[in-house]
Amino acid sequence: MKINELIAAPSELTDTAASKSAVVLMTRIRLARNLARLPFPGWAKEAQRREIRGECMDAVSALPQMKRGLAVSVEDLSELEKQILVERHLISRELSHSKAGAGLVISKDQSCVVMINEEDHLRIQVLRAGFSFKKVWNTINALDSDLEEHIDYAFSPDLGYLTACPTNLGTAMRASTMMHMPALVISGQMEKVVRAVNQLGMAVRGLFGEGSDASGSIFQISNQTTLGETEEDIIKHLTGVLNTIIEQELNAREKLVENEATKLFDKIGRAYGILQNGHLLNSGEAMNLLSLIRLGIDLGVFPDSQRAVVDRLFIECQPGHIQHHTKRSAEAGQRDVLRGELLRAEFAKVPNPDFSNVAK
Repeated sequence: MKINELIAAPSELTDTAASKSAVVLMTRIRLARNLARLPFPGWAKEAQRREIRGECMDAVSALPQMKRGLAVSVEDLSELEKQILVERHLISRELSHSKAGAGLVISKDQSCVVMINEEDHLRIQVLRAGFSFKKVWNTINALDSDLEEHIDYAFSPDLGYLTACPTNLGTAMRASTMMHMPALVISGQMEKVVRAVNQLGMAVRGLFGEGSDASGSIFQISNQTTLGETEEDIIKHLTGVLNTIIEQELNAREKLVENEATKLFDKIGRAYGILQNGHLLNSGEAMNLLSLIRLGIDLGVFPDSQRAVVDRLFIECQPGHIQHHTKRSAEAGQRDVLRGELLRAEFAKVPNPDFSNVAK
């Protein structure tokens, strides 16, 4: 598979499945792994990094789960192609900026990714739409076990899997969800939630991870502890915290409808109007408007069938995707024009809001 074929193919997040959850858009688990006999990527010489990439790409590409996928060296990708992969949450920003010797293998359906020579020799990732830790864990555990039959991992009986960063020692697992929480943002409660989550040993980040903002009221919440707990314990603890957050978001939505329905409906109606008629939209504004439409879908203002459209547009309105969609490079101002054109065309097909369906 070539990169253009992968971008055009149906994927877990852009085409084939909308999240059935009103709050959780995506579930993801990452595992960090290293080869036992070679230095970590940050210390490895270029020849060693290329050796690691070759060995890992061969082993990963041979796995049944990765057959007919994309296996490519990062230096063979254009800047736009790397940006699109970051926007689809398939690779990290760090990998996209990696020096020589980095690579990646992506499954045909884009649900499984292995990054090679990022911070660690291997970053194994599985993601799925919706709230599905059990399914994601079963998939990544099988993938990791299959890979371990071909690669000798760096492992300590006392410390667990050895990693470049000590904070990943042990299970070397990061489990996370991408959550849409507009009501907590609108009601001014999100800061309180973030503080509480941090105190419980979880991390809260923006749409594209550490250092990014929460465009569209979308947050990533993940575990921080990897040492001293099993993978199952981490997932159980995280699931309990996330269920509490989901309940708080749903309660905040009920209170907004009950106490501030006119203001809320005005926000949703204005968002619909701008998306149908706006000519200049930057990515942050587009994300915030789409967030209000998705909230409207959850409340019954728009048909549930539009959820897949909005979830796809969350990704397709990003800068890299806009340029790929129009098949031309564009500066920020021109991208705003192109984004407006895309969203007007999409929302010309979205039915008018019906606020009578909302239970007050």
